[in-house]
Amino acid sequence: MKKPVDVDEYILGFPEETQKLLEEIRAIIKKAAPKAEEVISYSMPAFKQNGILVYFAGYKNHIGFYPTSSGILNFKEELSNYKSSKGAVQFPLDKPLPLKLITKIVKFRAVEDLKKSKTKKK
Repeated sequence: MKKPVDVDEYILGFPEETQKLLEEIRAIIKKAAPKAEEVISYSMPAFKQNGILVYFAGYKNHIGFYPTSSGILNFKEELSNYKSSKGAVQFPLDKPLPLKLITKIVKFRAVEDLKKSKTKKK
């Protein structure tokens, strides 16, 4: 896949069912962090406030969600049913997305990002 110019182009590169899930996660992130801007970073869709809040990506069997290591660590127990690593979690394509959990993680990351930017400005 060539580097997409925007999130719309990225999503269109996937099968229809995966597109629906990617659009769903995109909408949830927008709602949870309305001040964040959509960008493409590392060839993936991402949402940026002061810094990157979260990334997400489509794969053959899952949606990858990348809320950084703090997002994973702070929701470790709630994410325990999913395959995860230090900074990523995999949501299987054949299961509903945990929309409430994604919302909580994005809101957490938005607050964390805001605090971090205020600390840097001092």
